[in-house]
Amino acid sequence: MKVLVIGYTHPKYDKRVFRTVQTFAKENEVIYQYLSTKEEDSYTEKNITYMPLLYGKIREKKNFSELLKEVSKRQRFDKAVLELIAKSDYDIAYFHHFLPTKPVKAFKIAKKRGKRIIFDIHEYHPENFLKTLSGFSKRIIEKIAWNFFKKQIELSDKLIFVSEETMSDIFEKVEFRKPVLVLPNYASLSVEPTEKRKEIVFVGKIQRGISKEKEILRKLNDLEIKFKVIGINSDIFKDIPHEYTSFLPYEQMMMELSKSMFSLISFSTTGNETYKNDIFSLPNKFYDSIAAGTPVIVKNTFVSMVKLVEKYGIGVVIDPSDVEGSVKKILDAFENYEYYRQNVEKCKHLFVWDEEKEGEFLEFVFKD
Repeated sequence: MKVLVIGYTHPKYDKRVFRTVQTFAKENEVIYQYLSTKEEDSYTEKNITYMPLLYGKIREKKNFSELLKEVSKRQRFDKAVLELIAKSDYDIAYFHHFLPTKPVKAFKIAKKRGKRIIFDIHEYHPENFLKTLSGFSKRIIEKIAWNFFKKQIELSDKLIFVSEETMSDIFEKVEFRKPVLVLPNYASLSVEPTEKRKEIVFVGKIQRGISKEKEILRKLNDLEIKFKVIGINSDIFKDIPHEYTSFLPYEQMMMELSKSMFSLISFSTTGNETYKNDIFSLPNKFYDSIAAGTPVIVKNTFVSMVKLVEKYGIGVVIDPSDVEGSVKKILDAFENYEYYRQNVEKCKHLFVWDEEKEGEFLEFVFKD
Protein backbone atom coordinates (compact mmCIF):
# COMPACT_ATOMS: atom_id res chain seq x y z
CA MET A 1 0.00 0.00 0.00
CA LYS A 2 1.02 3.61 -0.59
CA VAL A 3 0.13 6.27 1.97
CA LEU A 4 0.14 10.03 1.46
CA VAL A 5 0.62 11.69 4.85
CA ILE A 6 -0.41 15.35 4.91
CA GLY A 7 1.44 16.91 7.82
CA TYR A 8 0.37 20.35 6.57
CA THR A 9 2.12 22.98 8.75
CA HIS A 10 3.53 20.48 11.24
CA PRO A 11 7.34 20.42 11.24
CA LYS A 12 9.16 17.39 9.88
CA TYR A 13 9.75 15.67 13.21
CA ASP A 14 6.50 16.51 15.00
CA LYS A 15 6.15 13.59 17.38
CA ARG A 16 2.62 12.50 16.52
CA VAL A 17 2.92 13.10 12.78
CA PHE A 18 6.33 11.53 12.32
CA ARG A 19 5.30 8.50 14.38
CA THR A 20 2.58 7.72 11.85
CA VAL A 21 5.05 8.16 8.99
CA GLN A 22 7.62 5.82 10.53
CA THR A 23 4.96 3.25 11.43
CA PHE A 24 3.50 3.14 7.92
CA ALA A 25 6.97 2.98 6.34
CA LYS A 26 7.87 -0.32 8.01
CA GLU A 27 5.87 -2.22 5.40
CA ASN A 28 4.47 0.43 3.06
CA GLU A 29 5.56 3.27 0.80
CA VAL A 30 4.94 6.72 2.26
CA ILE A 31 4.81 10.18 0.71
CA TYR A 32 5.27 12.63 3.56
CA GLN A 33 4.38 16.32 3.19
CA TYR A 34 5.51 18.64 5.95
CA LEU A 35 6.30 22.31 6.47
CA SER A 36 9.76 23.66 5.80
CA THR A 37 10.99 27.11 6.74
CA LYS A 38 13.86 26.97 4.25
CA GLU A 39 14.47 25.69 0.72
CA GLU A 40 14.70 21.90 0.74
CA ASP A 41 14.64 19.26 -1.97
CA SER A 42 12.43 16.21 -1.81
CA TYR A 43 14.22 12.88 -1.33
CA THR A 44 13.46 9.21 -0.69
CA GLU A 45 14.88 7.16 2.17
CA LYS A 46 13.72 3.87 3.73
CA ASN A 47 10.29 3.74 2.02
CA ILE A 48 9.61 7.42 2.76
CA THR A 49 9.52 10.13 0.11
CA TYR A 50 9.98 13.38 1.98
CA MET A 51 8.08 16.30 0.41
CA PRO A 52 8.98 19.55 2.22
CA LEU A 53 6.85 22.55 1.25
CA LEU A 54 8.31 25.97 1.90
CA TYR A 55 6.20 28.32 3.95
CA GLY A 56 8.50 30.38 6.09
CA LYS A 57 8.04 31.45 9.65
CA ILE A 58 4.42 31.53 10.84
CA ARG A 59 3.68 34.75 12.70
CA GLU A 60 1.07 34.54 15.45
CA LYS A 61 0.54 38.29 15.76
CA LYS A 62 0.22 40.39 12.62
CA ASN A 63 -0.74 43.91 11.59
CA PHE A 64 -3.12 44.31 8.64
CA SER A 65 -0.35 44.48 6.01
CA GLU A 66 1.33 41.36 7.40
CA LEU A 67 -2.05 39.63 7.56
CA LEU A 68 -2.61 40.18 3.82
CA LYS A 69 0.85 38.80 3.05
CA GLU A 70 0.14 35.82 5.28
CA VAL A 71 -3.15 35.08 3.50
CA SER A 72 -1.41 35.19 0.11
CA LYS A 73 1.38 32.95 1.39
CA ARG A 74 -1.13 30.51 2.84
CA GLN A 75 -3.03 30.34 -0.43
CA ARG A 76 0.13 29.44 -2.34
CA PHE A 77 1.02 26.83 0.26
CA ASP A 78 -2.45 25.27 0.18
CA LYS A 79 -2.38 25.17 -3.62
CA ALA A 80 0.86 23.17 -3.49
CA VAL A 81 -0.68 20.71 -0.99
CA LEU A 82 -3.76 20.31 -3.21
CA GLU A 83 -1.51 19.54 -6.16
CA LEU A 84 0.17 16.76 -4.18
CA ILE A 85 -3.21 15.27 -3.30
CA ALA A 86 -4.43 15.51 -6.90
CA LYS A 87 -1.33 14.13 -8.65
CA SER A 88 0.51 11.77 -6.27
CA ASP A 89 0.25 7.99 -6.52
CA TYR A 90 -1.23 6.64 -3.27
CA ASP A 91 -3.97 4.42 -1.87
CA ILE A 92 -4.63 6.16 1.45
CA ALA A 93 -4.70 9.89 2.22
CA TYR A 94 -3.89 10.46 5.89
CA PHE A 95 -4.71 14.02 6.99
CA HIS A 96 -3.10 15.44 10.13
CA HIS A 97 -4.81 18.77 9.41
CA PHE A 98 -6.89 20.48 6.76
CA LEU A 99 -6.30 23.44 4.45
CA PRO A 100 -7.91 26.59 5.92
CA THR A 101 -8.22 28.35 2.54
CA LYS A 102 -9.81 25.25 0.99
CA PRO A 103 -11.10 23.31 4.01
CA VAL A 104 -13.14 20.72 2.09
CA LYS A 105 -11.47 20.62 -1.35
CA ALA A 106 -8.55 18.38 -0.32
CA PHE A 107 -11.00 15.77 0.98
CA LYS A 108 -13.12 16.01 -2.16
CA ILE A 109 -10.12 15.52 -4.45
CA ALA A 110 -8.98 12.40 -2.59
CA LYS A 111 -12.53 11.04 -2.47
CA LYS A 112 -13.09 11.66 -6.19
CA ARG A 113 -9.90 9.74 -6.94
CA GLY A 114 -11.26 6.78 -4.97
CA LYS A 115 -8.72 7.02 -2.16
CA ARG A 116 -9.33 5.98 1.43
CA ILE A 117 -9.34 9.03 3.71
CA ILE A 118 -8.15 8.92 7.32
CA PHE A 119 -8.63 12.14 9.30
CA ASP A 120 -6.45 12.35 12.42
CA ILE A 121 -8.19 15.02 14.50
CA HIS A 122 -5.49 16.27 16.88
CA GLU A 123 -7.57 19.18 18.13
CA TYR A 124 -11.14 20.33 18.46
CA HIS A 125 -10.83 22.23 15.18
CA PRO A 126 -13.88 24.56 15.28
CA GLU A 127 -12.54 25.92 18.57
CA ASN A 128 -9.33 27.05 16.85
CA PHE A 129 -11.38 29.49 14.79
CA LEU A 130 -13.23 30.82 17.82
CA LYS A 131 -10.65 31.23 20.56
CA THR A 132 -10.12 34.97 20.01
CA LEU A 133 -13.74 35.77 19.10
CA SER A 134 -16.87 36.63 21.05
CA GLY A 135 -20.46 37.75 20.50
CA PHE A 136 -22.02 37.91 17.02
CA SER A 137 -18.77 37.31 15.11
CA LYS A 138 -18.15 34.15 17.12
CA ARG A 139 -21.63 32.78 16.33
CA ILE A 140 -21.17 33.40 12.59
CA ILE A 141 -17.70 31.86 12.40
CA GLU A 142 -18.81 28.97 14.59
CA LYS A 143 -21.58 28.11 12.15
CA ILE A 144 -19.18 28.27 9.17
CA ALA A 145 -16.51 26.20 10.96
CA TRP A 146 -18.94 23.47 12.00
CA ASN A 147 -20.38 23.35 8.49
CA PHE A 148 -17.05 22.56 6.81
CA PHE A 149 -15.86 20.38 9.70
CA LYS A 150 -18.97 18.22 9.34
CA LYS A 151 -18.32 17.90 5.58
CA GLN A 152 -14.71 16.86 6.25
CA ILE A 153 -15.94 14.14 8.59
CA GLU A 154 -18.58 13.00 6.07
CA LEU A 155 -15.93 12.65 3.35
CA SER A 156 -13.54 10.73 5.62
CA ASP A 157 -13.66 6.94 5.74
CA LYS A 158 -12.19 6.66 9.22
CA LEU A 159 -11.45 9.08 12.06
CA ILE A 160 -8.78 9.19 14.75
CA PHE A 161 -9.21 11.26 17.91
CA VAL A 162 -6.82 12.18 20.71
CA SER A 163 -9.36 11.62 23.50
CA GLU A 164 -12.67 9.85 24.15
CA GLU A 165 -14.21 13.12 25.27
CA THR A 166 -13.35 14.96 22.04
CA MET A 167 -14.78 12.07 20.02
CA SER A 168 -18.04 11.93 21.99
CA ASP A 169 -18.59 15.69 21.92
CA ILE A 170 -18.00 15.96 18.16
CA PHE A 171 -20.16 12.95 17.29
CA GLU A 172 -22.96 14.41 19.41
CA LYS A 173 -22.84 17.62 17.37
CA VAL A 174 -22.55 16.10 13.89
CA GLU A 175 -25.23 13.48 14.76
CA PHE A 176 -23.63 10.59 12.90
CA ARG A 177 -20.69 8.25 13.43
CA LYS A 178 -17.76 6.88 11.45
CA PRO A 179 -15.29 4.08 12.20
CA VAL A 180 -13.09 5.54 14.90
CA LEU A 181 -9.91 4.97 16.89
CA VAL A 182 -8.88 6.94 19.97
CA LEU A 183 -5.11 7.45 19.76
CA PRO A 184 -3.66 9.59 22.56
CA ASN A 185 -0.26 11.28 22.38
CA TYR A 186 1.66 8.35 23.80
CA ALA A 187 5.20 8.84 25.04
CA SER A 188 7.90 7.43 22.77
CA LEU A 189 9.84 5.77 25.59
CA SER A 190 9.78 5.20 29.32
CA VAL A 191 12.45 6.26 31.82
CA GLU A 192 13.46 4.80 35.17
CA PRO A 193 14.17 7.75 37.50
CA THR A 194 17.60 7.68 39.13
CA GLU A 195 16.83 10.54 41.52
CA LYS A 196 13.91 12.65 42.69
CA ARG A 197 14.23 16.31 43.64
CA LYS A 198 11.81 18.27 45.79
CA GLU A 199 10.57 20.29 42.86
CA ILE A 200 7.70 20.77 40.42
CA VAL A 201 8.48 20.89 36.71
CA PHE A 202 6.64 22.63 33.89
CA VAL A 203 7.44 21.26 30.43
CA GLY A 204 6.78 22.62 26.98
CA LYS A 205 8.06 24.78 24.15
CA ILE A 206 4.76 26.65 23.69
CA GLN A 207 4.00 29.68 25.82
CA ARG A 208 1.11 28.98 28.17
CA GLY A 209 -0.74 31.33 30.50
CA ILE A 210 -0.38 30.32 34.14
CA SER A 211 -1.39 33.54 35.88
CA LYS A 212 -3.60 31.74 38.42
CA GLU A 213 -0.91 29.20 39.21
CA LYS A 214 1.77 31.76 40.05
CA GLU A 215 0.60 32.44 43.58
CA ILE A 216 0.52 28.70 44.29
CA LEU A 217 4.08 28.32 43.04
CA ARG A 218 5.27 31.29 45.09
CA LYS A 219 3.78 29.86 48.30
CA LEU A 220 5.32 26.47 47.59
CA ASN A 221 8.69 28.14 46.96
CA ASP A 222 8.44 29.72 50.42
CA LEU A 223 8.08 26.16 51.71
CA GLU A 224 11.28 25.11 49.87
CA ILE A 225 9.56 23.34 47.00
CA LYS A 226 11.41 24.49 43.90
CA PHE A 227 10.01 25.16 40.44
CA LYS A 228 11.76 24.16 37.22
CA VAL A 229 10.91 25.01 33.62
CA ILE A 230 11.98 22.85 30.68
CA GLY A 231 11.79 24.18 27.13
CA ILE A 232 10.24 27.62 27.58
CA ASN A 233 12.08 30.91 27.45
CA SER A 234 9.29 33.28 28.41
CA ASP A 235 8.61 36.38 30.46
CA ILE A 236 5.65 34.47 31.93
CA PHE A 237 7.99 33.09 34.59
CA LYS A 238 10.11 36.16 35.29
CA ASP A 239 8.34 36.93 38.58
CA ILE A 240 8.53 33.35 39.88
CA PRO A 241 11.74 31.95 41.39
CA HIS A 242 12.70 29.09 39.09
CA GLU A 243 15.41 27.09 37.42
CA TYR A 244 15.37 27.24 33.64
CA THR A 245 16.42 24.52 31.21
CA SER A 246 16.38 25.35 27.52
CA PHE A 247 14.71 23.19 24.89
CA LEU A 248 16.15 19.68 25.02
CA PRO A 249 16.12 16.74 22.60
CA TYR A 250 13.37 14.30 23.52
CA GLU A 251 15.52 11.70 25.34
CA GLN A 252 17.28 14.38 27.38
CA MET A 253 13.99 16.08 28.17
CA MET A 254 12.58 12.77 29.47
CA MET A 255 15.63 12.23 31.71
CA GLU A 256 15.34 15.77 33.09
CA LEU A 257 11.59 15.34 33.59
CA SER A 258 12.20 12.12 35.53
CA LYS A 259 14.21 13.99 38.18
CA SER A 260 11.28 16.08 39.45
CA MET A 261 8.77 14.80 41.98
CA PHE A 262 5.75 16.30 40.19
CA SER A 263 4.91 17.72 36.77
CA LEU A 264 2.53 20.69 36.58
CA ILE A 265 -0.04 20.55 33.78
CA SER A 266 -2.21 23.56 34.44
CA PHE A 267 -2.56 26.53 32.08
CA SER A 268 -5.04 28.55 30.10
CA THR A 269 -4.58 28.89 26.34
CA THR A 270 -7.28 31.53 25.85
CA GLY A 271 -8.48 32.59 29.30
CA ASN A 272 -11.75 30.76 28.60
CA GLU A 273 -12.18 27.89 31.05
CA THR A 274 -14.57 26.10 28.66
CA TYR A 275 -12.13 26.12 25.71
CA LYS A 276 -12.45 22.55 24.49
CA ASN A 277 -8.94 22.27 23.12
CA ASP A 278 -7.85 22.60 26.76
CA ILE A 279 -10.50 20.67 28.66
CA PHE A 280 -10.52 17.66 26.30
CA SER A 281 -6.78 17.67 25.62
CA LEU A 282 -4.30 14.90 26.39
CA PRO A 283 -1.05 16.71 25.60
CA ASN A 284 2.30 15.08 24.93
CA LYS A 285 3.70 16.24 28.25
CA PHE A 286 0.96 14.50 30.21
CA TYR A 287 1.93 11.13 28.74
CA ASP A 288 5.64 11.99 28.83
CA SER A 289 5.42 12.82 32.55
CA ILE A 290 3.93 9.46 33.50
CA ALA A 291 6.35 7.60 31.19
CA ALA A 292 9.19 9.45 32.94
CA GLY A 293 7.95 8.19 36.30
CA THR A 294 6.75 11.62 37.40
CA PRO A 295 3.26 12.03 38.92
CA VAL A 296 1.23 15.02 37.70
CA ILE A 297 -0.56 18.04 39.13
CA VAL A 298 -3.52 18.68 36.84
CA LYS A 299 -6.03 21.52 36.61
CA ASN A 300 -9.56 20.46 37.58
CA THR A 301 -11.15 21.72 34.34
CA PHE A 302 -9.00 19.41 32.19
CA VAL A 303 -11.69 16.75 31.95
CA SER A 304 -9.80 14.14 29.93
CA MET A 305 -6.65 14.31 32.06
CA VAL A 306 -8.55 14.40 35.34
CA LYS A 307 -10.37 11.21 34.36
CA LEU A 308 -7.06 9.34 33.95
CA VAL A 309 -5.43 10.89 37.03
CA GLU A 310 -8.31 9.80 39.24
CA LYS A 311 -8.66 6.38 37.58
CA TYR A 312 -5.03 5.39 38.15
CA GLY A 313 -4.12 7.57 41.15
CA ILE A 314 -1.16 9.07 39.29
CA GLY A 315 -1.36 12.62 40.58
CA VAL A 316 -3.35 15.35 42.21
CA VAL A 317 -6.15 17.54 40.82
CA ILE A 318 -6.19 21.22 41.80
CA ASP A 319 -8.43 24.24 41.37
CA PRO A 320 -5.94 27.05 40.66
CA SER A 321 -8.46 29.70 41.74
CA ASP A 322 -8.36 28.17 45.25
CA VAL A 323 -4.77 28.98 46.14
CA GLU A 324 -4.79 27.75 49.74
CA GLY A 325 -6.70 24.58 48.86
CA SER A 326 -4.33 23.84 45.98
CA VAL A 327 -1.24 24.40 48.14
CA LYS A 328 -2.63 22.02 50.76
CA LYS A 329 -3.39 19.32 48.18
CA ILE A 330 0.10 19.58 46.71
CA LEU A 331 1.77 19.48 50.14
CA ASP A 332 -0.30 16.40 51.03
CA ALA A 333 0.80 14.81 47.76
CA PHE A 334 4.47 15.42 48.63
CA GLU A 335 3.86 13.87 52.05
CA ASN A 336 2.27 10.79 50.43
CA TYR A 337 4.63 10.67 47.47
CA GLU A 338 5.30 6.92 47.62
CA TYR A 339 1.61 6.24 46.90
CA TYR A 340 1.70 8.26 43.67
CA ARG A 341 5.13 6.95 42.65
CA GLN A 342 4.02 3.35 42.98
CA ASN A 343 0.82 3.97 41.02
CA VAL A 344 2.81 5.59 38.22
CA GLU A 345 5.18 2.61 38.08
CA LYS A 346 2.26 0.18 37.90
CA CYS A 347 0.58 1.83 34.92
CA LYS A 348 3.29 3.76 33.05
CA HIS A 349 3.33 1.13 30.27
CA LEU A 350 -0.21 2.24 29.36
CA PHE A 351 1.17 5.69 28.48
CA VAL A 352 3.98 4.54 26.16
CA TRP A 353 3.79 3.68 22.44
CA ASP A 354 4.58 -0.01 21.92
CA GLU A 355 4.10 -2.88 19.46
CA GLU A 356 0.59 -3.66 20.69
CA LYS A 357 -0.62 -0.07 20.24
CA GLU A 358 1.16 0.13 16.89
CA GLY A 359 -0.55 -3.06 15.71
CA GLU A 360 -3.97 -1.76 16.71
CA PHE A 361 -3.30 1.47 14.83
CA LEU A 362 -2.15 -0.29 11.65
CA GLU A 363 -5.09 -2.69 11.68
CA PHE A 364 -7.50 0.21 12.00
CA VAL A 365 -5.94 2.16 9.11
CA PHE A 366 -5.47 -0.70 6.64
CA LYS A 367 -8.36 -3.04 7.40
CA ASP A 368 -11.23 -2.83 4.88
